[in-house]
Amino acid sequence: MRYLMVVCVACAAFCADAFVGEVQGQEASSVLGTLRQEHPRLMVTDEQLGKLKAAYATDEALQRCVADTIRRADGYMGRPPVVYKLTGPRLLSVSRECMNRVYALGLAYRWTGKAAYADKAIENILAACAFKDWNPSHYLDTAEMSHAVGVGYDWLHQYMDAETRDKIRIGLIKHGMEPGLKSYGDKPHWFVKSEHNWNQVCNGGMIVGALAIAETDPKYAEAIVPSAVRSLPLALKSYAPDGAWGEGPGYWSYATHYTAYGLTALETALGKDFGLSQVEGLSKAGYAPIHLTGPTGLQLNYADVGERSRLRPMPCMFWLARMFDNAAYAHAEHSLIRQYGASPQHLVWYVPAPAAAPSRELDRYFRGDVELAVFRSAWDDPAALFVGVKAGYNQVNHGHLDLGNFELDALGERWARDIGSDDYNLPGYWSGGRGGKRWSYYRLGSESHNVCMLGGAQQDPYARSKFINVKTNTDSPFVLVDLTEAYKDHSKQSIRGVAMVEGRRAVLVQDEFQIDKICDVVWGMTTDAEIAIGDSRKATLKIGEKKLVATLLAPADAGFSVRSAEQEPPQRKNAGVRRLIVEMPKQSGEVRIAVLLSPVWQDGEVKDVKVEPLSKW
Repeated sequence: MRYLMVVCVACAAFCADAFVGEVQGQEASSVLGTLRQEHPRLMVTDEQLGKLKAAYATDEALQRCVADTIRRADGYMGRPPVVYKLTGPRLLSVSRECMNRVYALGLAYRWTGKAAYADKAIENILAACAFKDWNPSHYLDTAEMSHAVGVGYDWLHQYMDAETRDKIRIGLIKHGMEPGLKSYGDKPHWFVKSEHNWNQVCNGGMIVGALAIAETDPKYAEAIVPSAVRSLPLALKSYAPDGAWGEGPGYWSYATHYTAYGLTALETALGKDFGLSQVEGLSKAGYAPIHLTGPTGLQLNYADVGERSRLRPMPCMFWLARMFDNAAYAHAEHSLIRQYGASPQHLVWYVPAPAAAPSRELDRYFRGDVELAVFRSAWDDPAALFVGVKAGYNQVNHGHLDLGNFELDALGERWARDIGSDDYNLPGYWSGGRGGKRWSYYRLGSESHNVCMLGGAQQDPYARSKFINVKTNTDSPFVLVDLTEAYKDHSKQSIRGVAMVEGRRAVLVQDEFQIDKICDVVWGMTTDAEIAIGDSRKATLKIGEKKLVATLLAPADAGFSVRSAEQEPPQRKNAGVRRLIVEMPKQSGEVRIAVLLSPVWQDGEVKDVKVEPLSKW
C-alpha cells in the first residue's frame, strides 16, 4: 500500500506548524499535564456512558444500537480466543477480529454489568498479548492490535486484578509501544511521513495504546503523542478542500475511522485534539459517502475498492456529525442503521437522529488531488438516474489508470461500472511506476475502465487531469475533464464531457481529441448487462427486464461491438462482465466520439440529442 508515496517536506513542515503549536516547544512530560488519571478514559468515559443510559428509555435508535451491540457480544461468547495467523504478509484479519470483539464485549459489559462479557474480552486480549509479535513488518497490524488491546485495557481496568493488568500492559508495551518508539525515532518508519491511510491508522493506533497506559508508563505517550500529532496533518490535509479521499470509498472509511479513533482518544484522555479536527476539509468529509453513493446503494467505485462496493453503516459518520454539529451526517447514518443494523462503535460516537431530513442538492463537486463530480435526477428514488465522474492524478495511492472514468445508475441498476481492485498479493501489485507490473493487471489498467485508449496504450501513469468546467444544479448539469496528459503520446489535446441531458433523463458522454500521431482509438464501457447490437450504432443493454439504450451519435462511420472482460487466473475472473466498445482505426486530426446512454423509462427513452463541440457546452 505504500507504492508511489509522495512526500512534500515543505508542506509537511507547514502543516505541522499550523496544527501542533500546543505540542511544539513544550517539554514532553507536559503533554500529559491534562491526562485524565482514572480509567476508563478512552473513547467513552463513564460520564458519557451515563448520559447514553439516561437517554436510552426514550430513544428508539439508541435502543437499536445497544441491542445490536449486545447481540454481537453474545455471538463472540462461544468462540475460542483469537489466534496468531498471517494472511500473506499480514495479521490484519486477526487484529481487526480482536478489535471487533473488544469493542462489542467491552461495551456489553459496561452497559449490562455482566461479568461474562468482561471475562471473554480479557480472554481474547490475553491471547493477543501472548502472540510472538504483532507483525511489525506490516505496521498496520501492530497499530490495530495496539488499538484493540489499549481500549480493552482501559475499559476493563477496574474489573481486572493486578496480575491480569500487568500481563496485558507488558504485552502492549512489548508488541506495540516499543515498536512504536522505534517508528518515531531517528530513522522513522515511512508511515510517519505518508499522506494516505497508513498515517491515520498507525498514528491512531499508537495514540490509543500509549494513552491507555500513560499513568504507569508515561514515556510512551510523552514520545508518541507529540510525534503522532505532528505526523497526522500530512494525511488529514488530503481531505481538503471538500472532504473526498483519493484512495477510494473503502479507504475513505478506513482512514476516517482511524482519524476518529485517534482524535477521540486525545479528547477523552487529554481534553484536546491539538487543533487536528480543524484541518481544512475534515468538516466536509461526511458529504463524500452521502453524495458519492448512487441510488442503487453502490458507491462511486474508484481506486482499489471492493467489487460492487455498497454503502454500509460507518460509525465515523456519527463522530463527524457530533464533532461538526452536522445533522446531514447523522440523518444519513441513522438511515443506514435502520436498514443494516448498528455496530458497537455507533455507541461510542452516538448522536440522536435529527427531527427532519436535511435538504440535499442533486449535484456535488469535490475538489482535491482526485476530483469527483456527481449528478442525479432525484434523491430517495431507487430508480433515479445517477452519474459520477473522476479526474485527478494517476499516481494517487491505490489509484488506477482511470482518469475520466464514469459510472452510471438508473432503474435501480448500475449500468456503467468499475470492477474494483484485484488481489493485493499478486506479484508486482504495488509496482506502479512507468512500465510497472501493477498496470499489467486488467482491473488496474485503462482497458477495464470506462475511458478511451489511444494507440492501444494505457493512460500515462504519471498523468494529471482536472475539471475545467463544472455546471451543477441545472436541468443539464455537466463536467468537462482535461485529459491531455493522459494521452499526450498521441493527442495534443484531449477533453471528455459528461452531461445529464433532456431534463436529467439520459447521459451524454463525449470525447474530443486532437490527434497528432495516427493511431487507433477505442472507446469502452464496462457493464454487467447483456448487450444486443442492432444497426451497429445502437446497442440495447438489458439487466433482467430493465433496459438502457446506447446510441453512437458520432462519428458517423463507426459502430458498437462487444468484448468479454473475463480474465484468467491468478487475476480475478470478472465472470459475466462485458465491454461495450467503439473501435476507430487509424485516426488523425480532430476526432469526436459521442455516446448517448438512455434508460428506457416507462414513457420510453431519449432517442437523440444535438451534438455540439465541447467548447460550446
